[in-house]
Amino acid sequence: MGKLTAAITAVGAYVPNFVLTNKMLEGMVETNDEWIVTRTGIKERRILKPEEGEGTSYLAIRAVENLLEKRKIDPKEIDLVMVATATPDSLVASTAAFVASEIGATNAFAYDLLAACSSFLFGMSTAASYIQSGRYKKVLLIGADKMSSIIDYTDRTTCIIFGDGAGAVLFEPNTENLGLQDEYLRADGSGRKFLGMDAGGSLLPASEETVRNRKHFIYQDGKSVFKFAVSNMADVAVKIMERNNLSHTDVSWLIPHQANKRIIDATAKRMGLDDSKVMINIQRYGNTTAATLPLLLRDYEDQLKKGDNLVFAAFGGGFTWGSIYLKWAYN
Repeated sequence: MGKLTAAITAVGAYVPNFVLTNKMLEGMVETNDEWIVTRTGIKERRILKPEEGEGTSYLAIRAVENLLEKRKIDPKEIDLVMVATATPDSLVASTAAFVASEIGATNAFAYDLLAACSSFLFGMSTAASYIQSGRYKKVLLIGADKMSSIIDYTDRTTCIIFGDGAGAVLFEPNTENLGLQDEYLRADGSGRKFLGMDAGGSLLPASEETVRNRKHFIYQDGKSVFKFAVSNMADVAVKIMERNNLSHTDVSWLIPHQANKRIIDATAKRMGLDDSKVMINIQRYGNTTAATLPLLLRDYEDQLKKGDNLVFAAFGGGFTWGSIYLKWAYN
């Protein structure tokens, strides 16, 4: 029997029906389609409307239902449910606990994980650790965000970027040396002044003043975030290749966080990869924060082959960033 590793054995996803196009945004803020596409690569994004559901849990539940239907497993077999998200349904009560109950995972414990756009990447590390410990057999990791709930649609620096969506993966034990191989995860707390949300936490609780001053919306210093993201996302992706003696020909796919097409291109260039090895769907969904990586897996699942070398890379507010090397486990 080979070494015990943690492999992804199933993928599911969900995006809302409503499509917010660049043309629609032209009527909301001072922007235009050409400006948005040139600077971000985004053409449209999905938005969860009130009639479709209430919050992030709705997105997460739909993604899990998609996974369970494809994999044909009983949710009672799941040991742990993690929801990676920056937009939980509410503070204090775990969104993951509610999701677990709603999907029928009655034998699972559950909790949320928050690391902004790196949440799913960090969740992969956590899920794999549980599996590799031998204590659990089925860990469900969900990346889900309703970013529209914290976006100011009068702020053109943020409203053009973000969308809503969810993706889910199932981690299970593997003895064929497939699954997660290596990781390099980083954080720098000084970055929160460049990308974050001022109010709503213990530092600045909600008040009439915070609402009046629009402190409950996400903000970013675009130039600073772009600079940090370009260098750090590329650095960690190259480092994971070097640590595992991977050349550009060994890498089957780059799975990059979908924040900005220029950041994705810069990362791929540093890795020596051409466009045919880079997963991209930013043009359809925008930045869905914790959902970008599993949404890519869903969209490209039919093209993945057992044994493929995948390099994940992400960068998020805080700052948080990192890269993971994973071998795909099924055809």
